[in-house]
Amino acid sequence: MPGTLQSSIGDGGSVFSAKTQYGLMALLELARVHSQGGVLQVGEIAARQQIPDRYLEQMLTNLRRSAILRSIRGPRGGYQLARAPAEIRLSEVVQCLEGEPPPNRRSSQATAEAEAVLGLRQRLRETHQGILNGETLQSLLDRRDELAQNQTMYFI
Repeated sequence: MPGTLQSSIGDGGSVFSAKTQYGLMALLELARVHSQGGVLQVGEIAARQQIPDRYLEQMLTNLRRSAILRSIRGPRGGYQLARAPAEIRLSEVVQCLEGEPPPNRRSSQATAEAEAVLGLRQRLRETHQGILNGETLQSLLDRRDELAQNQTMYFI
């Protein structure tokens, strides 16, 4: 499962876990149909994005509990975004799927080298969080649409 994702998305040094990458891909599917009030079932999303159904179901359940998604019951039920894509910050999605990052552990006996590395880690974390706070699901969808259009034009 993660091997497929790594070969198509990452280089092994990924910023996100496979879980978060899959979650974002699933949310893009839901964002694509949001303006029409569309609902997608787990199986549809899983097939389109090559994500195992049970794994996807767990992620979507977490996103529903965080009020990012809502579930619709019944034979034509499934999942849909609870809010417009422009209102869903990527930082919110990442926090839901990955949880809070562990705190930097500083010790009164830490070496200068350890303190320098912890400082770098903290700056990287703050930069990462700043980027995610400035991006929404809509901005990611716009980028996906741009890439899809470029691919279509390339093959014409």
